[in-house]
Amino acid sequence: MRRIIQRLIAAIVLSIGIVAAAVGTSYGQDKVVRIGYQKYGKLVLLKSKGTLEPKLAADGYKVVWTEFPSGPPLLEALNVGAIDFGNTGEAPPIFAQAAGAPIQYVAYEPPAPKGEAILVPKDSPLKSVADLRGKKVALNKGSNVHYLLVKALEKAGVKYSEIEPVFLAPADARAAFERGAVDAWVIWDPFQAAAEAATGARTLADGTDTVANYQFYFSSKKFLDANPKIVDAVLTELSSVDDWAKGDIHAVAEQLAPAIGLSVPVVEVALKRQSYGIKPLTDAVIADQQQVADAFFALNLIPKFIKISDVARRPGT
Repeated sequence: MRRIIQRLIAAIVLSIGIVAAAVGTSYGQDKVVRIGYQKYGKLVLLKSKGTLEPKLAADGYKVVWTEFPSGPPLLEALNVGAIDFGNTGEAPPIFAQAAGAPIQYVAYEPPAPKGEAILVPKDSPLKSVADLRGKKVALNKGSNVHYLLVKALEKAGVKYSEIEPVFLAPADARAAFERGAVDAWVIWDPFQAAAEAATGARTLADGTDTVANYQFYFSSKKFLDANPKIVDAVLTELSSVDDWAKGDIHAVAEQLAPAIGLSVPVVEVALKRQSYGIKPLTDAVIADQQQVADAFFALNLIPKFIKISDVARRPGT
């Protein structure tokens, strides 16, 4: 118990430190765009390309980048005004909106159902999702894979209450997975590809025919209302990076691998399971995201009913 408390305190301190650092970068800057990113994805590519800074400098804006370990703390930073723009998967914005965060969906990437999976050790006796009944399953609470687990269990006829969720960040979850402290691990790329390569982990199920696994881009409502053209400029540069990425996945893998500490082949596997083509929100995507919110509300994972359409920016607005 003492070790668990120590880890929780360490995680809280880390999140506070990240948010404080992000807030600190905004002081003294009248025109700044503060972007939150994770180690993997189109935003980290945009940062490394360096094409956004000169574009926004022409409008008198400086770009400040802050790295986050996952989607939930990134959206918490957006909630407290520490960043203006960022991206996450499907689940984090559901929790953020339910908590009253002033987020606005501004774009999305098409489905990438193979980019997340429920993994088991290579020698595990578990053969299907139904076998997870009564087992310990590691996952990052509030992340995309939370929804994958909910829907995969539902599809297999297993109640969410019949498994024992173990909420761990990716690094801690992998350690628990490798030492046999949990029976399964629900995780996304590139951690998924890395675990497969390093441990021979098997896939019980990925998102295919179960969940879409969208990636969404967000702005704070305050920043979007005041700077819609700047948000559009960021999305335009992201689309350019996206076009480059889908045309030369090997080159992208070579660029990303050193930054995230993984081999080029592992990153290449992950990139091939990613989706490409950043687009404005559509009614169909909003409806899909509403299903995620409704599922979490039905399981009492969020405290109230929310409407995704209330915080979705439509094309032309």
